[in-house]
Amino acid sequence: MRAPPLRRSFDGPSGHADEQNALIDTTYSIRLCFVTVNGSGILTARVGVIVIGYNDAAHIGHAVRSALAQGPAVAEVIAVNDASTDRTRAVLDRIAAGEPRLRVIHRPVNSGGCGTPRNDGVRAATAPYVMFLDSDDVLPHGAAAALLDAALRHDAAVAAGLCVRRELPRRRDTPWQAPLYRRPAVHDCPERHPALLRDTLCVNKLYARAFLAGHGIAFPEGAFRYEDFVFTARVLAAAPRVATVPDTVYIWHVRRDADRPSISLDRERVSNWQARVRAHQHSVEVFREAGSAPLAHAARVKFLDHDLRMYVRELPGHGPGYRRAWWRVARDCLASYDEADLCAARAPARWIARVVLATATPRDLDRLAQLAARPARLLPPYAEVAGRAVWATDLPQVLLDGLTGSGAKPARRLPVTVDAELRPRTGARTELRLCVHDLYGRLTAARPHTVDIELRLRDGKAVLEHTVPLAADDSMWGAELNLDLAELARRGRRPADAPQAWDIRVRIHCTHGGILRAAVRAAGDDMRPVALPSARHGLLLAQPYATGGGSLALRLAPGVRCATGVALRRLRRRVRQSTPW
Repeated sequence: MRAPPLRRSFDGPSGHADEQNALIDTTYSIRLCFVTVNGSGILTARVGVIVIGYNDAAHIGHAVRSALAQGPAVAEVIAVNDASTDRTRAVLDRIAAGEPRLRVIHRPVNSGGCGTPRNDGVRAATAPYVMFLDSDDVLPHGAAAALLDAALRHDAAVAAGLCVRRELPRRRDTPWQAPLYRRPAVHDCPERHPALLRDTLCVNKLYARAFLAGHGIAFPEGAFRYEDFVFTARVLAAAPRVATVPDTVYIWHVRRDADRPSISLDRERVSNWQARVRAHQHSVEVFREAGSAPLAHAARVKFLDHDLRMYVRELPGHGPGYRRAWWRVARDCLASYDEADLCAARAPARWIARVVLATATPRDLDRLAQLAARPARLLPPYAEVAGRAVWATDLPQVLLDGLTGSGAKPARRLPVTVDAELRPRTGARTELRLCVHDLYGRLTAARPHTVDIELRLRDGKAVLEHTVPLAADDSMWGAELNLDLAELARRGRRPADAPQAWDIRVRIHCTHGGILRAAVRAAGDDMRPVALPSARHGLLLAQPYATGGGSLALRLAPGVRCATGVALRRLRRRVRQSTPW
């Protein structure tokens, strides 16, 4: 029988702490050998934070200090320097000279990956719980305490919290797998909560070291990319009790302009895709060897919904050689999937997988990339064979199930395509034109009548909304809106040298079928920046552009100083791209 949960804190003055401790059930005696009581009377324990780094002298000091700043929950910080050739050794040794909780391990030879230094850290740890931290990231205040409290209260071998992806230098935050961490929860069996597999990160979690040792769980050694996929699979295959908390416990820094991109961002070569597929297949094998068919199935579904769509979005930007190699690897991987795996994935992912499996060579890449976007867009042509919606007439086996027939999804969940184009007008005004495409007659049946157009400032709170009528034109609907860019720039006030980025989304109101929400697709060939006169700013530089997912966005640079800064950054980028290093 499991012990009752520990109290989070004690009521009353701190002088009564001993009296309150006597009320704790003696079944916690083993765990309490690692527990202390701090001055405020809050029960805490000891955590070891393992920080790994290679040639990252500029950031590793911040990472280590964020671990040391966690307070009494952290007993030790173990920094593993993976044979760096820059000043990483000196930075770590200088901090360790004044901080007794920091121990530094200098590896004599670089391991080629992240798994080996993490394993070194676990082997050197003495604390009963361990966390992992990369050298270019940080732990937010209270992260270790929040995870430790959940692990102790629920007798959980694993505790997990929210990770936030922070785009630098603009500090744009995006929660990672947020639905898993909306509220506190305890999962006694991962098989009964397979959504846990969607968070393959190892860094936003706390692990009982005895659990890892008892099950022989470690990271793949050496130059193994996406090692956290395999480590997470080994952890969940061992069926631990997992406690989740809604607290933000990890800040994942994303530096797209870094000289050496991180593994997750370095997707220019097909070897990255090969490494990701290899790690995924290894993870599935871990679940199979553990006799967990449900988790193996969940891992394949996650791969379709997340990994496959992410790489397909980027395919049009690569050359023919990459595309052919990527396609071969994807087909070989998907060949092991069965229909149950495909049907369990979201419709866009399974349609993409069916296209890849149906043809030996890459095709329809722009259309596939738009389908892989979030939210998904299914571009015309809308083919039918024998009354069934299919990808193309020459691929009748690729069914677009869920669009028509008895099992059709409601109209509000359709992957509708809304094309949008910005056209300059007089002064600082521009015209936004929308074109909503029908989808196998589903929109005609839903009878769309108006559209809400929302412009939302990225990295900010400013929002501008307009509602305009939709006009029917054959199998599509159109709408137009005149925008005052000077007013938009005023609403999105930022520092004088910081440009504004505005995202455009729409809500389509239908007589039948509710409201359809979509991001608009960038249409039109003219995406050049335009310098406009502005009574308020003197000069307003405006440029429509397509995001990585193909959505239309608008960049504004109000004022001469801001516009000049944008122009200089564009020039420097072009010089870097054209310089043969």
